[in-house]
Amino acid sequence: MKVLHIISSGGMYGAEAVILNLARTLRDGPHRCELGVFSNSPNPNLQLYETALREGIDSHLIPCRGQVDRAAVASIRELVNRTGADVVHAHGYKADIYTYIALRGICLPLVSTCHTWYDTDLFVSIYGRLDRYVLRKYTRVVAVSDEVKQRLLKAGVREGKIRIVRNGIDLSPFDGAVSARREGRIPGHALVVGLVGRLAWEKGVDLFLEAAAEVLVEIPETRFKVIGEGPDREKLEGLIDTLKIRDSVNLLGRREDMASQYASLDVMVSSSRQEGLPMALLEGMASGLALVATAVGDVPKVIVDGRTGLLVPAQNTGSLAAGIMELLHNPEKRKRLGLAARELIEEEYSSARMTADYLSVYKEALAVRRPASGGVKPSAAMKGSAK
Repeated sequence: MKVLHIISSGGMYGAEAVILNLARTLRDGPHRCELGVFSNSPNPNLQLYETALREGIDSHLIPCRGQVDRAAVASIRELVNRTGADVVHAHGYKADIYTYIALRGICLPLVSTCHTWYDTDLFVSIYGRLDRYVLRKYTRVVAVSDEVKQRLLKAGVREGKIRIVRNGIDLSPFDGAVSARREGRIPGHALVVGLVGRLAWEKGVDLFLEAAAEVLVEIPETRFKVIGEGPDREKLEGLIDTLKIRDSVNLLGRREDMASQYASLDVMVSSSRQEGLPMALLEGMASGLALVATAVGDVPKVIVDGRTGLLVPAQNTGSLAAGIMELLHNPEKRKRLGLAARELIEEEYSSARMTADYLSVYKEALAVRRPASGGVKPSAAMKGSAK
């Protein structure tokens, strides 16, 4: 089976990690993955494309000018025909919409993963609604959490089409990772607290910074890292100055050495306002970190308060700060929670388990969309449609 993933990528975040983990795991067996990555004008983000090529994963660019580009539709159709894909797997609203338009009427299974939607402004909200309409036409739709499944049902996607597949990760990069602790002028005696995620409202990075300011009143030698990029960077830089915590906080942007970044932390925080099941959280757990996380989405399924981490209410900086300080003051608890978190990931959230679940979804989709005897094969139909 050959699966073609299509995505409009904004950086190396959850969806990108899922795609890479799937491709890495599948290449060890009889199945294969290829990637189609939008090259968006004027701001292409090719990090996923370049990472895939470095790892020997076939990856292709889909040029796209603006939000509406008929040439991109034709490019997707041509790419599917050229790669001989058996299943096309889209990720995100733009990929969902363009892929559906490009391949409608062709007997080819379409699968989408809904990592979540963030209707935080009018533009994104409109595309989110269009996406949810288009997903009704897909062969199978994967939700990464129960919360996402409920949103799909409310949007009119039939329950029989929806499958829940929990995110999973490749554990090997986090085994024996070398700490990046030396960078950022961190004193040897200081403990480091980190957040990994997109710099956007839904991730609650502002709440993390406000909690950091509270922690620094009691434990002034603590250092804080934020790893990720996004549209709110300028606002967050201003907040750091307003809170007067510039000497204690580093906004590191995107990093390639994520395993080393996790290894440099003593405590990890997830302060999201909205969430499905964040890959960064799973990666932190795989790194054996003690975590403080807000109780949103499917986070409580992995962060069991007092067992695999500390769970706090969303949008409550006081509780967030208290959780951070509890772990900073208690090294034994940090160690115990970190070991339990790693054990849970090994047992239930491996990339092998996730890949097996996706293969089941692909096989279902193929069974639904397999042409009848004597029917037109997808490649032949696409050649005809291109005329």
